[in-house]
Amino acid sequence: MRTFRRALAVAVGTLSIGLAATACAPSNPDSGSGDGGGSADRITIGTTADVLNYNPLVGNSRTDTWVTNLMYPRLMGMGMDGVRTPYLATKWEYTNGGRTARVTLRDDFTWSDGQKVTAEDVAFTIDAVAKEKIGVVAGLISSYEKSTVISPTEIEFQLSQPDGTFLENVGFWMPVVPKHVFGTVGSVQKFANDSNWVSAGPYRLTTVERGQRYVLERVENFPLVPGGPKTKEVVFRVFPDVNTEALALRNGDIDLIANALPPPLAKTLESDSRIKLVSVPSLGWAHMQYNTKRKPLDRLEVRQALAAAVDYEAIRRVALQGKAVSSNSSVLTPTLKQWQDPTAKEYVHDPAKAKQLLTDAGFSDANGDGLFDGLSLRMIYDQADPNISKWAQLVRDSSKEAGIEIKLEGLERNTYVEKYTARDYDIYAGSWAIMENPPANLALAFKCGGFINYAQVCDPELDRLIDEARAQLDQASQKAPIQQAAKIISEKVYDNVLYVETFTIAHSAKWSNFVVQPSELLSIINPVSLAQATAD
Repeated sequence: MRTFRRALAVAVGTLSIGLAATACAPSNPDSGSGDGGGSADRITIGTTADVLNYNPLVGNSRTDTWVTNLMYPRLMGMGMDGVRTPYLATKWEYTNGGRTARVTLRDDFTWSDGQKVTAEDVAFTIDAVAKEKIGVVAGLISSYEKSTVISPTEIEFQLSQPDGTFLENVGFWMPVVPKHVFGTVGSVQKFANDSNWVSAGPYRLTTVERGQRYVLERVENFPLVPGGPKTKEVVFRVFPDVNTEALALRNGDIDLIANALPPPLAKTLESDSRIKLVSVPSLGWAHMQYNTKRKPLDRLEVRQALAAAVDYEAIRRVALQGKAVSSNSSVLTPTLKQWQDPTAKEYVHDPAKAKQLLTDAGFSDANGDGLFDGLSLRMIYDQADPNISKWAQLVRDSSKEAGIEIKLEGLERNTYVEKYTARDYDIYAGSWAIMENPPANLALAFKCGGFINYAQVCDPELDRLIDEARAQLDQASQKAPIQQAAKIISEKVYDNVLYVETFTIAHSAKWSNFVVQPSELLSIINPVSLAQATAD
């Protein structure tokens, strides 16, 4: 989901490096005290943003997630193909025809203040999310009615209807918070949680120096790594942009860059023996969505013409420098092999076809300027995202060849978020970070009134297929209706999926034993990975 948009703070054009000549790393707040890279007792990670929210149920930025993931457990983890794996939960199942879901927990998780993590914490968390309608998770658990704590390690959820997406959604997307802390503050959604942190992850936040660093100290009894976390401290240091992060990594001031590297920058680091690059598959996709409630984008022929105007291969070759693959214009991406539709085909780049579609739809070029009259569209994007900033220009240029004028509007991130949330755009260019459960994700993104339905799609047949898939309790039964739904999304151009990126994460060659997980949000910055990483 959109966690979630990528927010690297420099454009591709600035990344041709000479790093030493073009960037200066910020001062080290612990200069001389070992805060930089190279210490086996401390791993220092570069990020380009501060923590905005310490409440894991509310936080929505990448840095928020990287930090709070180390503190608050989830019921489930995720494998490289998006399949759920045990974390706090050891077992989960549906009963009563899918109207009841049961989860069994480990008994060896403990909060950092000594209290046990129990089913009471899970029940409190989901009730708070449902009651206060907190974030995307609330949209994912619309079938939830109530919880019954059976024992300290067993909990049962009552559902209003069979929902085969419920367990996976709760399992991965909902951090579990301590009832004895969050239950004393009134509104959970309004709780800042900005001091005296209590953690059941491998690390606990202890020091905050906004604009500089965030220090997390080891929690000795983290059970998922034998013997507990190997490194005493994790430090996130804040940098103005990815260029200065790369310089700091080369200088040994940090050990790891959290955010994925833009492809041009990744290439400059390939030959540096002090640095290792890790490839991480994306669980999301880059795309353009057309506002179907705005004329003329409410017309299928116009959306089809826009799709035909895009040079998809050029985007992957030029803007991504080969670090991306085609999704065959489908929302069922190659990363999720168990869901893919082998019959899906990518839209064909065909400017002549685009012109014919528009001509047949009644558009004309009366003044002979090469552009169809009355067809000038505004496309918004996050100007800090180097990849999208690059391919937005390619889309504008190839669309002009098809007689379509696209006016680019690169925006500061907060303004960009406000615009797409308010549906204030003609074309929206962006990316989903994690879309790993198609029945649930398509409901959020494409059903009438969906929580993140930014294209304002409202298609009864599409809704019916998504609901049919969600009502099934196993992936095999969900697959056929979801593939049909994905085909409708492609045929009606409700989402123009451009590519699935292969992320590159850089770390010091002195460090090893990382666990790679899919998506930029997990990569090697996930809790188990950092807890078991070791320095030579």
